[in-house]
Amino acid sequence: MRADLAGCERCALRERRRSIVFGVGNGEADVMFVGEAPGADEDRRGEPFVGKAGRLLDKILAAAGFSRSEVYITNIVKCRPPGNRDPRPDEVFACNPFLLRQIEIVRPKIICALGRFAAQTLLKTHDGIGRVRGRWYDWNEDVKLICTYHPSACLRNVDYKKPVWNDFRMLRDEYRKIRPA
Repeated sequence: MRADLAGCERCALRERRRSIVFGVGNGEADVMFVGEAPGADEDRRGEPFVGKAGRLLDKILAAAGFSRSEVYITNIVKCRPPGNRDPRPDEVFACNPFLLRQIEIVRPKIICALGRFAAQTLLKTHDGIGRVRGRWYDWNEDVKLICTYHPSACLRNVDYKKPVWNDFRMLRDEYRKIRPA
């Protein structure tokens, strides 16, 4: 799949990217995190969630009892939108087959949508993150989905940290049902 994505020219994001930011982690993870799109740090390194938001995500994961090595992390789109703007519908459409294939290959039991854009894309809704976060959705017959605020939103607004922690506790508790300690 990485080979299929290499040199991708499916949308205009190709014009400014340094890297295609595919995804990282355990290829057989029970938990997958899906963000919006790579930022500048991710575009430079070719890996998702390596900037300030990524460091915060690592702290939240650790507090909930997870490590990066046991989960899988990716984004809705694989190339950085200019100025960190939201991906456009044509860009999401171009990348969607790759995201769906990642989900199919990894076969997570739980997906966590990080932020409004990932939540709206995965749930196919226009509802804001405040309306969809904090509860479980049946994404398909084998996968549960939970949505929470993006770590970068927590960096901008500390009031989001408590709801994010509550969402991660729900995620952890559901994971423990799948993989009891």
